[in-house]
Amino acid sequence: MDINVKVKPNLRIRAFYLFFIISSIQLGVGIMGVPRLIFMESHQDAWISIILAFFYMLIVVLAMLLILKQYDNADILGIQIDIFGKWVGKLLGTVYIIHFAITLLSVLVTYIEVVQVFIAPGISNFVMGLLLISLIVYSILGGLKIIVGVCFIFFLLSHWVLFLLIEPAYLMDLTHFQPAFQTSFTELLKGAKITSYTFIGFELLLLVYPFIQNKQKASMPVYIGIFWSSLIVLLVTVVSIGFFSPDQLERREWALLNMFKIQSLPFIERFDYIVVTEWMMVVLPNMILLMWGIIYGMKRLYKIKQRTSLYAVAFLLLIFCVFIDQHFLIQKVIDNIAKTSFWLVYVYPLLLLPIVLIKKRWKKRKGDGRHLSN
Repeated sequence: MDINVKVKPNLRIRAFYLFFIISSIQLGVGIMGVPRLIFMESHQDAWISIILAFFYMLIVVLAMLLILKQYDNADILGIQIDIFGKWVGKLLGTVYIIHFAITLLSVLVTYIEVVQVFIAPGISNFVMGLLLISLIVYSILGGLKIIVGVCFIFFLLSHWVLFLLIEPAYLMDLTHFQPAFQTSFTELLKGAKITSYTFIGFELLLLVYPFIQNKQKASMPVYIGIFWSSLIVLLVTVVSIGFFSPDQLERREWALLNMFKIQSLPFIERFDYIVVTEWMMVVLPNMILLMWGIIYGMKRLYKIKQRTSLYAVAFLLLIFCVFIDQHFLIQKVIDNIAKTSFWLVYVYPLLLLPIVLIKKRWKKRKGDGRHLSN
């Protein structure tokens, strides 16, 4: 397998679209319940935990970009083979594929559960799974540019739901944030760590980077995308803490959707129906990008045709989402992916960076030595 990826000019995308890729893959089902989870760890200072998580993500992204810039046009799959050799590199690459697959499954089954709770309790997992997976497959068949286009369009069409936070914001009780700055630093770090599932996805940069046309401008859109995702999570968390009492917030698993339920219009009795339906525009780009990461990785590592792996993974997802239909099973999947993804996404790049820099320096010295001997 070639370390560097050969990308045709017509398949390249501009760095500007990295903003929509990063923000689309970070904003999914996790944001619906993360305010409660952060509050349970950091209490009224939960907003500080989100800021800490944001700055830590900036450090991780910086490490990722420094790793990628050591190569001409490589992705994480090629870099790992270059650093660790063929077999270990392929094994680590397979870990990334499994990570994307389990994350995709967790997003799929969580959204199906939300639809069943808020809209149609009697709808089967098979019907909802088939509908969502069909949309994923249809989008993937269009190629990376179509996927980026879906992220761009759905980003613009879905962010109107933020205006629904205006009414809960007016009803906030600021005493819920008192006493401020009383949470210990350890609890703040635990609150920051609990956001790991919500914010995962930006590691897709390690696969998309070779497809960027103007790589010298890739850093800023990624940073802005992470900033936007963190800002929205911060906004939702602050409004949730101010709107709900501590006891109410701890009892509401999907605090964001519960705040939307208070919205009312004369001609719409249940506004949350519209919001949950609209939320498909939020989770669908998320799932499409994860599916692309899976089939792209299988093609790079094992030379499996993308159509073959796409249909196979889609079929397996449909099977799994039928059997994972109980809340405790869904929560177990989410908890497991949150624990493993923390090490893969937030720790591993920081460990890999010095190894890449040392090997590159060693190769450079070796090359200079050969040049002097000649």
